[in-house]
Amino acid sequence: MSSENLVKMANQIAHYFDSEPDRALAVQGVRQHLQSFWTPAMRRQLAEWSEAHAGEGLDPKVREALV
Repeated sequence: MSSENLVKMANQIAHYFDSEPDRALAVQGVRQHLQSFWTPAMRRQLAEWSEAHAGEGLDPKVREALV
């Protein structure tokens, strides 16, 4: 899968949690979704892309969830 698609999907997941008033819970929700539904290869590819691009273009919740 292309990195651009992974970024788009990760941002969509993060936007789902925009209505969560507790930021820590929102980040945990993103992290849990990535752990539960993404393959290790997808998570690794997104993390590598994020590192190479300084997280630019990723929702801040996704960047936090990847740490």
